[in-house]
Amino acid sequence: MTDTVASAAETDYSSTLFLPQTEFPMRAGLPAREPIWLKRWEDMDIYGLQREQAKDRPLFTLHDGPPYANGNIHIGHALNKTLKDFVARSMQMLGHNSAYVPGWDCHGLPIEWKIEEQYRAKGKDKNEVPVVEFRQECRTFAEQWVGIQREEFKRLGVLGEWDNPYLTMSFDAEAQIARELMKVATSGQLYRGSKPVMWSVVERTALAEAEIEYQDYESDTIWVKFPILGASTPVDTHTDTGFADAAAGIRGLEGAHVVIWTTTPWTIPANRAISYSHRISYGLYEVTEAPEGNWAAMGEHYVLADNLAAEVFGKAKVTGFNRLHDVDPGTITACAHPLKGFGGGYQFYVPLLDGEHVTDEAGTGFVHTAPSHGLDDFDVWMNNGRTLTERGIDTTIPYVVDDAGFYTKDAPGFEGARVIDDTGKKGDANQRVITALAEAGAMVARGRFKHQYPHSWRSKKPVIFRNTPQWFVYMDRPIGGAEGDTLRARALSAIDATKFYPAAGQNRIRAMIADRPDWVLSRQRAWGVPITVFVHKETSEILKDDTVNHRIAQSFEEEGADAWYKPGAAERYLGADYNAGDYEMVRDVLDVWFDSGSTHAFVLRNKQKWPHLKFPASMYLEGSDQHRGWFHSSLLESCATNGHAPYDSVLTHGFTMDGEGKKMSKSLGNTVAPQDIIKQYGADILRLWVASSDYSEDLRLGKEIIQTTVDSYRKLRNTLRWLLGNLAHYEAKDAVAFGDMPELERLMLHRVAQLDGQVRDAYKEYDYRKVVTVLTNFMNIELSAFYFDIRKDALYCDPISSVRRRAALTVLNHLFECLTAWLAPILVFTMEECWLERYPEDGSSVHLRLFPEVPAEWLDSDLASNWQLIRAVRRVVTGALEIERREKRIGSSLEAAPKVYISDERYRTALEGQDMAEIAITSDVEILAGESEGFRLEEVPGVTVVPAPAQGQRCARSWKVLPEVGTDPEFPDVTLRDAQALRERAAAGL
Repeated sequence: MTDTVASAAETDYSSTLFLPQTEFPMRAGLPAREPIWLKRWEDMDIYGLQREQAKDRPLFTLHDGPPYANGNIHIGHALNKTLKDFVARSMQMLGHNSAYVPGWDCHGLPIEWKIEEQYRAKGKDKNEVPVVEFRQECRTFAEQWVGIQREEFKRLGVLGEWDNPYLTMSFDAEAQIARELMKVATSGQLYRGSKPVMWSVVERTALAEAEIEYQDYESDTIWVKFPILGASTPVDTHTDTGFADAAAGIRGLEGAHVVIWTTTPWTIPANRAISYSHRISYGLYEVTEAPEGNWAAMGEHYVLADNLAAEVFGKAKVTGFNRLHDVDPGTITACAHPLKGFGGGYQFYVPLLDGEHVTDEAGTGFVHTAPSHGLDDFDVWMNNGRTLTERGIDTTIPYVVDDAGFYTKDAPGFEGARVIDDTGKKGDANQRVITALAEAGAMVARGRFKHQYPHSWRSKKPVIFRNTPQWFVYMDRPIGGAEGDTLRARALSAIDATKFYPAAGQNRIRAMIADRPDWVLSRQRAWGVPITVFVHKETSEILKDDTVNHRIAQSFEEEGADAWYKPGAAERYLGADYNAGDYEMVRDVLDVWFDSGSTHAFVLRNKQKWPHLKFPASMYLEGSDQHRGWFHSSLLESCATNGHAPYDSVLTHGFTMDGEGKKMSKSLGNTVAPQDIIKQYGADILRLWVASSDYSEDLRLGKEIIQTTVDSYRKLRNTLRWLLGNLAHYEAKDAVAFGDMPELERLMLHRVAQLDGQVRDAYKEYDYRKVVTVLTNFMNIELSAFYFDIRKDALYCDPISSVRRRAALTVLNHLFECLTAWLAPILVFTMEECWLERYPEDGSSVHLRLFPEVPAEWLDSDLASNWQLIRAVRRVVTGALEIERREKRIGSSLEAAPKVYISDERYRTALEGQDMAEIAITSDVEILAGESEGFRLEEVPGVTVVPAPAQGQRCARSWKVLPEVGTDPEFPDVTLRDAQALRERAAAGL
């Protein structure tokens, strides 16, 4: 009979077991404990120790893209900095000298805007404050936020040179930024030109594409008719005589009009041409039916694109129309301006120009062309400049709107009207123009149009395109006279030589560079590095003098860029060789993208300050929006001054969304602050979320996602805790050599060797999600649910001399050494806690380690293949026993001794020499040939399990049920194995 009930006289042997012993807590308490480790790292200067330790290793440089120093960090910052920390730490542990120098962008509108907001709140006028004083307030503001953000970044566990960061506003940085600008100027790449740029009336400055976001906006939209004229050469562009003489020569178009459509009525005073496309079919249309008093009256003739005519007439409330004949717009030499006669300033011809940008997808097939208010308009006007001049047409581009959004004298009749006011709202310009057009009989229709319109991402207010004098860098002019050596060519070549993660980023930035216009460098602001050039007032030539340039840079090194604004600066820089009165000292400042684009020059190449960095950088890493931002400006700046990119590789990440995939915003109340997550759960939870996510896409973050991450962390922690507890019994002198280990231990080391390759490759490819996935699966499935489950009995109960026990402890030691290293770049605090729990001596840290070298001999694919079969049989056994437990026929698997029928030779061969009872965690297993009725798994054919109870008595120490219990005279209530263990413990004085 089976006797599985313990005797009442059974001894309590729990104190004789090698049970896990550790003070490593099950509850992490990360929010309270993480600051302790941060303090320890700071006290021991762990970053400095890493540099010293790695001084002879190859350099790996992740160059930090500078955040703006103007507010607390948000979840996007946390994502970005955490990813950078993964890169820097993992590359250090892969054998590099992987230094990380954090930086901050300190100039520019975000900070200047904050100071102006403070001024407005106090009723203070910025224009009454001396510029140097204003700049000092900006500097102080930035310094304050650098300090705050630095502590917030450090709290994330990011390791870096926090005591020696780079700041774009430091004197040496401002000096080098100026040097880089002067290199561009000296090489002939810098010029002052006039182009339409995106202009913020609210902020009073030009904006780069990277500073723009598109929002829904409702525009006034109008259809306007331009009278067709027939003169091939204008007689007099300033009198009505020319228009009268022009009436002949366009047969069949007498009295007809070209109709344009625009969503910016305020640009009509700036109209200088009409663009069409030779690819579009046009016709002459007659209005045959229309309501009385309609703008589009019966009998009027319009030239329209055939695909759009019906839509235009619908908007114009025309109820009947006929197409009369084809029209080639190229035969129309000119039209009259629709405001001719209004204000006395529009008596000029409006030519028709063939433009590649014209389509018949919307509008009329004709594009109202105001070269001072649109890039396409500007380009088509400039491309036809020579022809227009030969025809006697003045090609001067007017300045119709000033920096405050008011019409200038170049908009006769409208001067003083405003397009956009200081709050970003529409002014009266649109309505005044529409009213004037209606009174002139030039209107065909009007309406409202909702569309995506550019807004400043800082003020969130709409911008306008506005022609302004700006400083540009040529994209297509040969550099130094070398044919084909242009900035665009250099940049495209550099992109091809750069590795992108993900690879799609290469095509994205390539398309941007291939199509971009000349680079606008200037901003009309106060807080920034000035454009340090002098322009001759008569010749408009830029002064190119190395001595002058040296004086400028040297003064910046000593006093900062404020030196440019101090009294007598021009005379100081120009010296006795030049008359300061002959030169204009440029007052514009550089776009901050030039500042940050120059960081390679004053950080990566500054060996005196940062000897452990290299140029080009190994990697730039930022959000995917930086293809048009920092990646872009850094590429152009370095190509302009060095001829190649400042980076070998570029990695991009997505943006952070809420748990439902919606963009986070304060108005929706769905933002998640990293500070809140750290306060409740700890920074390691935030870091594990980042590592577990596919950062190449937009990342989701919400309560459920955080809870899932917490659960994953808890499982990892418990596995590590069990490891630590058992390793309390490990002594290095008792380690078992690989060749003397049982198969199960060699199988585990084979898996460690496999994982070593997978983890290293994943870190090299910056695939942190793969690192987390393979390690959590290994720890949860192969260790906790398989290897640890099997080996608990040997580890707890085997004699001191047991090779099996000592081999298991040896494997646990290897596991600890590898797992704590592999997870160290991600779970920086928890792995340090694990390491110090086992090695608490001073100066010890998991972050001073390399990834362990795993012996190649551990790999054994034949052994692994054999154990796949063994584990398949084990699954059938555990499946059968699970049913027995569920039906209350057994309480523990040790109460069972199942019969396993095997008809498949492969499984029978694999089980030869194996202790299947140990593997299945039963007291006994009987292996039988053939088949039987019993429990099966479809995926393991040829294996059937018939459950049976174990025979014998239960061991009071190991709880195994075996007939041998009771046969040892000294210890009659335990198995023979357990009796030997008790004797050895007694002999050892335990």
